[in-house]
Amino acid sequence: MKKWLYLIVPTVMLVVFTFFYLSQSKELEQQEIARKERVERERKEEEAKRAVIEEKARQDAAARAAEREAEAAQKEADRIAKWEAEGRDIQDATDAFNAEADRISKDISAKEIQLDTLRKQKEQLNTDVLNAAKRVELAQIAKRNAELEIQRKAELMLRRVESSAVAQMPAAQQAGSGTRRR
Repeated sequence: MKKWLYLIVPTVMLVVFTFFYLSQSKELEQQEIARKERVERERKEEEAKRAVIEEKARQDAAARAAEREAEAAQKEADRIAKWEAEGRDIQDATDAFNAEADRISKDISAKEIQLDTLRKQKEQLNTDVLNAAKRVELAQIAKRNAELEIQRKAELMLRRVESSAVAQMPAAQQAGSGTRRR
């Protein structure tokens, strides 16, 4: 009998194991089903949360994109306004400088006309001065010539008077004086 024992004990153990296995397998199946249901429920909750988060993220992204677009549009509008303001400032400065240049150009033209007039007056005055100097020099020459002529005529008259008989001294007087006049 001892040999049968080798066969009976394992068979009994096999039956006990099968009994426990089958009871545990049903319980494990129920736990597995419950776990699958829980996992499925968690997955659905997670998907719902993810969908809510994604929707919120989309909304946030759309809001940020709209905000960025608004900021970009505002920056562009500010840049254009600044550009136009600088353009107006430059145009105003250009107009002012052009007006100043026109005024200075007219002033220069007037000064050039005045300078030309003054040069002509100077030339006329120089000509008048030279003519006056020439007349003075001619008058001095004429005066000298007249003086020389007067001297010459006086010499001639003196010679004539000396050579004339009226101017001759009587002979008695001539001997007394010892000099003879010419």
